[in-house]
Amino acid sequence: MKEQNLEQMLANCYQCCELVEKTNTGIIANLSLKDMLRVEFLKFAVFLADTTNGIDDDELNCIKDSLGFQMSASAMKQFKKNEGITESFAKAVPTTLKHFVVADAKKSVSNDPFHHQKAQILTDTYKLFGQAILSCHQKEQADAASIASYTMFMKTLEDFLKEYGLFRTSRDKLFGTASPYTVSKVDMDNAENVEKILEDLNGLIGLAEVKEEVNRMVNLLRVQKLRADRGLKNGASSKHLVFSGNPGTGKTTVARMLGKIYQSLGVLSSGQLVEVDRSNLVSGYIGQTATKTQEVIDQAMGGILFIDEAYTLTTNKGENDFGQEAVDTLLKAMEDSRDDFMVIVAGYPEPMENFLASNPGLKSRFPKFIRFADYTAEELLDILKALCEQQQYHFSKEALEHAKDIFQEWITNKPENFANAREVRNFFEQAVANHASRVVNIKETTDELLSCIEIQDLNLS
Repeated sequence: MKEQNLEQMLANCYQCCELVEKTNTGIIANLSLKDMLRVEFLKFAVFLADTTNGIDDDELNCIKDSLGFQMSASAMKQFKKNEGITESFAKAVPTTLKHFVVADAKKSVSNDPFHHQKAQILTDTYKLFGQAILSCHQKEQADAASIASYTMFMKTLEDFLKEYGLFRTSRDKLFGTASPYTVSKVDMDNAENVEKILEDLNGLIGLAEVKEEVNRMVNLLRVQKLRADRGLKNGASSKHLVFSGNPGTGKTTVARMLGKIYQSLGVLSSGQLVEVDRSNLVSGYIGQTATKTQEVIDQAMGGILFIDEAYTLTTNKGENDFGQEAVDTLLKAMEDSRDDFMVIVAGYPEPMENFLASNPGLKSRFPKFIRFADYTAEELLDILKALCEQQQYHFSKEALEHAKDIFQEWITNKPENFANAREVRNFFEQAVANHASRVVNIKETTDELLSCIEIQDLNLS
């Protein structure tokens, strides 16, 4: 996710204050809305900084640089006492946020440059500012109490926005930047029926074991639905899955199909697939990883969260690695939202076994493995033919035989990090490029000449 500059975020909030004040939304206070907000940010900072170990110089500097308040540690402690800042602070909605929510809900600011998302901007700024305060602890042992307080406060703000339909699950949506991970959505109005999706699944090349397992899962879900319709009980079952296999074996393709199937069966409400890896979940500072992971979870809620190379979350355990924080956040969401949230973890077979063995909670929540076997040489050739058909090319008889020999060599002496179908796609694209170089200067062309890949086009070295 593109990091927002805290200074710019604060400036946006102050501009929002000015816009809201001009609308005369019933603000009665001795302070301007901007000054009120600065004080509320200060209260938030003191609340986080003084949770257990007292306010230190790094935190004082962060407050000074961000808000302009230059105070000593003793003055901060006195401020906390005077303002009555206790644990209950995390459950109180700031007054400024209430004014922003009213203005956004009523759309009272005309020609709003922030598109009536001022409350979201303020919430995101609290999030970023809180992370800045927490990061001052990065050289010390993680302050679990501060992190818990931060998490509770952010939940209070987000729940308040949700009540008014103003909450956005990703800051990137707000500022119009591209998401760093892939989201494959299902059209709720035109959801494909299960039979059509299964037909597409069963028509995939290879993957015999995968197809058998998915069809078995679908049959179980259908029977469970029939039993529920008749008032019969169904045993609790986990939807979460492990996809183990080498790259290019169709794991993501099958995951997208599962999202559509589960949405069509009513198991998931929306069925979108959110594809992430470690970089989308883990941050480098205390407290940021849980927030970053939760944002991704919110994006996937109602659908499937697909975590590629999930074992990287637990393989680099150390003082400055927060992969376990992402795992803990993930496990909580899987438990709290198990009725409308599905997680698929994917990666190489052996590392995935080690990943599940690293945490008893993981092992219990991922009871089902689906193994994606490498393609055979014949299946790789079928994939090549399918690519040719899609792009309106074909191989000459000699070129096809040569391609088959190459694929057989790949399978017999499999290179390190062999990528299966991706290798075939790269092979095809290189052959097409070589074909283009060969025919581009021929003056009299035919459809056959422009479509036929010859053996000389397979010189891929």
